[in-house]
Order: sequence, then structure tokens, then C-alpha cells
Amino acid sequence: MSGGEKARSPKSTGMAEAPHQAGHRERLRARFIEAGDKGMPDYELLELILMRSVPRRDVKPLAKALIARFGSFAEVLGARAPRLMEIPGVGEAVATDLKLVEAAAKRFAKGAIAERPMMDSWKSVIDYCRTAMAFADREEFRVLFLDKRNCLIADEIQGSGTVDHTPVYPREVVRRALELSSTAVILVHNHPSGDPTPSTADIRMTHEIISISKPLGITLHDHIIVGRSGHSSFRGLKLI
Repeated sequence: MSGGEKARSPKSTGMAEAPHQAGHRERLRARFIEAGDKGMPDYELLELILMRSVPRRDVKPLAKALIARFGSFAEVLGARAPRLMEIPGVGEAVATDLKLVEAAAKRFAKGAIAERPMMDSWKSVIDYCRTAMAFADREEFRVLFLDKRNCLIADEIQGSGTVDHTPVYPREVVRRALELSSTAVILVHNHPSGDPTPSTADIRMTHEIISISKPLGITLHDHIIVGRSGHSSFRGLKLI
């Protein structure tokens, strides 16, 4: 077991929580209860999560180490479990708890776009896409398949790749839309570099999907690229 997992059990260390440490935890909890995360730096919010995973140890150094390695609270949650476990003190249990928080955030964001017309809640669509993909360390390509009312039928990852490339097969995207009886799609992918500017390959692939889908009555509403620094919209950029 790792050091992070041993810290879960007081019997494994034989140590009680230091009074000043317990006081710090209670003050941090009280601040959050009173004002939420307002004014809290990333490492303190991360501390609150780690407190539940590591109940008998000062987790401030661990929270700061995670932020230092990955850059921000969101990027810590977006990191894959094996990378999280490279940090001393992060065992499988701690990594699982962090990924559970990430999954909850994605589920919450997806709930804001379910059962409602996408084009009427565009900000929620962008928020969901950023939550789901912006901080991943590998490129992913997903498709939101919509019905005639522009409501979500399915949200599927069509491919994942390296830090700067994901293989995309336009005919497979269209084939899947036909299987789902989808009449419109929104393409989404991330740029792990952080810069959401479309590449030449992104533009070419998007136009290829349009050329195949349009004769079949399938509309491509937009292609959204998300990154740490923001997002870009092909329709907003007048690329489609």
C-alpha cells in the first residue's frame, strides 16, 4: 500500500491527529460552510477533498504538491490516476477519490444540457464541453448526437489519441448518426496544449464530415475546440 492509503487508518500509523492540525481542518471547513469556495485558493479546495481521503495527516503539503505538478485544481482532477499516483502520498484510494469528484462534476454539467434543446442553452453546452474535456492530458474527439428538437440523444467519445492528435474517421461519425436516427451533431475535441485555435487538419476534417452528412439530412451545428485557455467555435469563427 502507498503512504496515502496507509494514512487512511489510524491503526497503521499509531498517531493521533495533532491539535493544531485538527484546528486547521475545522477552520477550513467552517470557511467553506459559511462562504463556499469564494476566496479559496485552489490548494485549499483540494485540501478539503484530501481531508476525507487522508484523515490523519496534514494534507496541505500534498495539495500544494499536486497543484505545483498539474497547474490548477481542475487540472489535478483531469489528470489520469497513474499520473496522480506519481506524487508521493497519493495512493490508489486518494486517486480514486479525486477521479470521483471529477466524475461528479461531469455528471452535474451534463445534467444542465439533458432533455433540453441544445441551441437554447449554448452556454451550458460550452460549460459541459469544458468540464468534460478541457483539462484532459490527451486529445479526445467526441460527438453530441441530437434529435429533431436538437435535444441530446447520445454523447460519445469517438476516439482518443496522443497529446496533439486523435484519429477521426468522418464516415464512422456519419454512420453512427444514422444508427441513432440523429438529424444533427456537434463535434467537440480538446487541445491539451491549452490553445483552442483550430488547426488546418481540424478544418479539413470538419468539412469532410459536412460533405458526407449533408446529403443524408444530417446537420453539423458546430465544431467546438476546448482548451485550458478557453474555447473556439467553428461557427463563431465562420469556418462553417
